[in-house]
Amino acid sequence: GGLVKHHTCNANLMRNGADFSVYINTGQEFDGSDSGASPEEAISWGKIRIDAKPVKVCADATIAFPLIVSQTFAKDLQAYKE
Repeated sequence: GGLVKHHTCNANLMRNGADFSVYINTGQEFDGSDSGASPEEAISWGKIRIDAKPVKVCADATIAFPLIVSQTFAKDLQAYKE
């Protein structure tokens, strides 16, 4: 939701913005909610660095997050076990 996103992004203000950002939510921009705000809005506040390449995934996190994790560091899990 918006509250968790808000506090996480605000914490990055103290370090001059986040280097990376992936938003996974179903929030839309038109309703004015914090969870629906675009990454460009966070860049304008300095929450994300201007040279970062943020991504917004419009999907339910319970579906999208496991898929994203499975294609990142978890992809080579067997190699780490050896």
